[in-house]
Amino acid sequence: MIKIALIGKPNVGKSSLFNRISRQWDAITSDVSGTTRDIKKREVLINQTPALLIDTGGLDDESELFAMVKAKSLKAAKEADIVLYMVDGKTLPDDEDKKLFYELQDSCKTLVLVVNKLDNDKSEEEMGWEFSSFGAQNLFFLSVSHNRGTKKLINWIDSQIPKEEEETPELIEDDEFSFEDFIESEDIEIPEVEEKSNEIKVAIIGRVNVGKSSLLNALVGEDRSIVSSVAGTTIDPVDEQFEYKDKLITFVDTAGIRKRGKIEGLEKHALQRTQKMLESADVALLVIDSSEEFKELDEKIAHLVDKFGLGVMIVLNKWDKSLYDFDTSVDKVRHRFKFLAYAPILTISALSHQRVHKINDKILSIYDNYSRRIPTSKLNEAIKIANARHHLPSDNGQLVKIYFATQFETKPPRIALIMNRPKSLHFSTQRYLVNQLRGFFNFEGTQVILEAKKKKSNEDFDE
Repeated sequence: MIKIALIGKPNVGKSSLFNRISRQWDAITSDVSGTTRDIKKREVLINQTPALLIDTGGLDDESELFAMVKAKSLKAAKEADIVLYMVDGKTLPDDEDKKLFYELQDSCKTLVLVVNKLDNDKSEEEMGWEFSSFGAQNLFFLSVSHNRGTKKLINWIDSQIPKEEEETPELIEDDEFSFEDFIESEDIEIPEVEEKSNEIKVAIIGRVNVGKSSLLNALVGEDRSIVSSVAGTTIDPVDEQFEYKDKLITFVDTAGIRKRGKIEGLEKHALQRTQKMLESADVALLVIDSSEEFKELDEKIAHLVDKFGLGVMIVLNKWDKSLYDFDTSVDKVRHRFKFLAYAPILTISALSHQRVHKINDKILSIYDNYSRRIPTSKLNEAIKIANARHHLPSDNGQLVKIYFATQFETKPPRIALIMNRPKSLHFSTQRYLVNQLRGFFNFEGTQVILEAKKKKSNEDFDE
């Protein structure tokens, strides 16, 4: 798939063009210089042709953090097939822009100069000749905010992408075969098969500066995220996808979360984006800094796992600087996060890569449990045994019965208990039954949700 990189100084409109081409509000945009810091990738359609669009951080040497951003942006540009070098058309071109553009001409396959913020023909005429001094072979004038000139740019990009010729499939004619006869045959039973996704979306969540970006880099084996001691370095969620044991794992490094009173400016957008991303995630890596005492904010972030119904693993990072030994740390985690008693705990050091290699296998295991569907017969057998061990409490002297149980949803597993008195099922009894089910089936890393239902003839549940 062809790669298209957007590059340029801060605040020239790269993220706005990224959003325009991808046709969704994906990258955070603002007037604040340096909003985009990490590399953001998205598969898009250029007209009808698939391509990988890459949004990069601004080219700026103002601080050590921005210098790191600049280095990663230039690296991404040199690896791309088409580079769109964007400049602000409302200001005269400076020598630094020209220097960077000439350097990229020697190292990039196809380089395009995109002059943004030219809102009308008059401004294009006035500034056009100024930017012709770059000597760019491919030059486009546009205004992303007014959607002026973007279609022309997109059509040109489409013309540069090699098209694959589609093969016309051969039709097989067989007069003796009748599909209608096949599906209507009484001897053929066609079971409903649930499709299992090959892709696992993993969200890396936690407070600021607990090491989420370092963990992403360690997991994918390269400096994918900007790592800095500056709190709140990651603004946009950063994602990286790779194949592991026939599964496609997408890791997303989310913006670090602060106390509500300390969230301001861009981080408000980042928090909203993080929560939106969690809606589509499967598994969360809850990263906690083991070199300091657990915070109340750690607990509040952990409740996002419960809110969005995710599979979860608790990752104690910075283990080489841990305040406590393993047993003490586990005890403190279990006490603090009682509602995540089902979550496995792994101690790591993202910087030294200590035990990081164990995370991928554990993710696959959690995802299997998270998407697990228990056959109704086995489920009812387990409920029957659990009920025999501990009979259901009566309701004001009235017998409470479970007629049968059936799982009607996965991710996380949701099980309906068909009862004569569903409102009489106390939460302590639900907890007991869930614990019993965990003893029969492997549900490590995932919630198990029981829903008491009254028996009705017109109520259907999928098995």
